Amino acid sequence: MKALWPTDPAQLWPDYRPTDLLDLPELARRCGVRRVLAKAENQRALGSFKSLGGMYAGLRALSRRTGAASLAQLRAACAAAPSPLRLLCASDGNHGLAVAAAARQAGVAALIFLPAAVPEARAARIRALDAQVVRVAGDYEDAVLQAEAAAARGEGLLIADTGSDADDPVIADVLAGYGLLARELRAQCAQPPSHVYVQAGVGVLAAALAEGLHDWLRAPARLTVVEPERAACVGHGLQVGLAQRIDGDLDTVAGMLSCGQAASVALASLLRRGATAMSVDEAQLIQAPGVVSASGGPETTPSGAAGVAGLLRAAEEPALRRAHGLDENSVVLVVISEAALVEAN
Repeated sequence: MKALWPTDPAQLWPDYRPTDLLDLPELARRCGVRRVLAKAENQRALGSFKSLGGMYAGLRALSRRTGAASLAQLRAACAAAPSPLRLLCASDGNHGLAVAAAARQAGVAALIFLPAAVPEARAARIRALDAQVVRVAGDYEDAVLQAEAAAARGEGLLIADTGSDADDPVIADVLAGYGLLARELRAQCAQPPSHVYVQAGVGVLAAALAEGLHDWLRAPARLTVVEPERAACVGHGLQVGLAQRIDGDLDTVAGMLSCGQAASVALASLLRRGATAMSVDEAQLIQAPGVVSASGGPETTPSGAAGVAGLLRAAEEPALRRAHGLDENSVVLVVISEAALVEAN
């Protein structure tokens, strides 16, 4: 069988380079730990780590459909397809942008379902890549259902980053795309971290780090998934052992994390690798971007700084600090998952 294209997420961008790993000593002093290292995914193409997963999974889905083994072959095969090909997905913004970019690379159409609450600036960025945006009256989970229904009607190839099928090859490709972060980190960091605080929507980024770093972290080798209190679906899934829809309206200032059910592919990895979860409230999410900036880190959003919000809560609450094994010798990794948006753009 001909190999799928691309074989490596680093092939997606001609000017690819690893994003920076920043040392934030001021934040480390505030948290009472030896070091805080921040992976600056705001530097990634399209402004977030999502450019790796949606782009990689979208192009590989088209490669599976056409048999193409290079970008040139893929563009030719898509142009010659007997009926027009289209990629579709549900998104809170960044995943949809990445899928739209994949469609544009291949020369096919894209259809992106966005919840009504997604800011127009995010929708405009997707439309700028020639994708069609459909606004959904409801939350992210309602957008997921509409995208799944459109795919079932034959309206396009679904490039989902969440779902109940633990063997879904598309979601596995999304996870593999994010795995580039772990490979970069292992090459960049001379001293392996002891703790990782990583934000979660449906949990795929956290799962990619759990898989890619589990045998490299030093004791206590703790990976903590950080979620908004109002959208803590991964923590619920870890507690009950399976992906289940949680109650509530998912209304959080961390809009990229406004998800009501963990991805089964991600949850299986997180359970296998012994990850734990914690939640943070809205005030802690709102505070975190300013703390990152004041500590010498990049401008970001409450979603982008949610891992830092989790670290701050764990470091400042004595019972959590003890439970997490944080002390003056801890080396902590966080991910700044997206750039700050200028809503007027």
